[in-house]
Amino acid sequence: MKFSLCIPMYNENSIIADTARTLSDYMEKNFEDYEILFSNDGSKDGCDKTVEALHLPHVRVVGYPDNRGKGCAVRTAMLAAEGDFIMFTDADLAYGTDVIKQVYNAFLEEASRSDSGHGADIIIGSRNLSKDGYEGYTFIRRLASKVYIKVLCFVGGFKLSDSQCGCKAFTKEAAQKIFSRCEVNGFAFDFEAILWAKKLGMTIKEIPVRIINHRESKVHVFSDAFKMLLDLHKMKKRIGKITIELA
Repeated sequence: MKFSLCIPMYNENSIIADTARTLSDYMEKNFEDYEILFSNDGSKDGCDKTVEALHLPHVRVVGYPDNRGKGCAVRTAMLAAEGDFIMFTDADLAYGTDVIKQVYNAFLEEASRSDSGHGADIIIGSRNLSKDGYEGYTFIRRLASKVYIKVLCFVGGFKLSDSQCGCKAFTKEAAQKIFSRCEVNGFAFDFEAILWAKKLGMTIKEIPVRIINHRESKVHVFSDAFKMLLDLHKMKKRIGKITIELA
């Protein structure tokens, strides 16, 4: 089974070489068949050229010249990926590298439990499933994150403990069906993907993860919350109007 790992990047030249080497080393040791896609979101600092210059095995760069947003970068990589399982996580490897094999094993475990051999369509990491999920967060940041997630899930009608975790994976079929329909380019792309998953009757499994590498988030919880709520409401309304015939 081939595993595709997608890394969206925007002006990440200060860390991207180390990230690429770390991931290449990890994947070589843990997977027989894999690929790593770095999706360039119109970076201006040459981080795409930095990755290409490393000439690492099974690593390729996809993307576009103009900055559009993380959602577009993830969508571009997801639709270009060739693996049976396709995962995205952030360039700073906030959740470490061991989470990659954890996700892969979760897919296999879910399939083995199913009578049909078809397990979870989507695996989502959650910082709320273990006591150390928010280890290293300040009290205020942890509280704000938890409240933020609960409000957004309530508005979206999700029954997930951590919809905003930056560690999500899809079967190839699920990725193609979901991301070929997605339109959101910004940070709210997670919600759109989940809404489509619900609409398409897909199975979502959450697994516990924790933050290992802390970096200042590009999402500002308080200032972005209102815009996220509006975007979520619009997405829910738009997707709700679409009729899907499930097999």
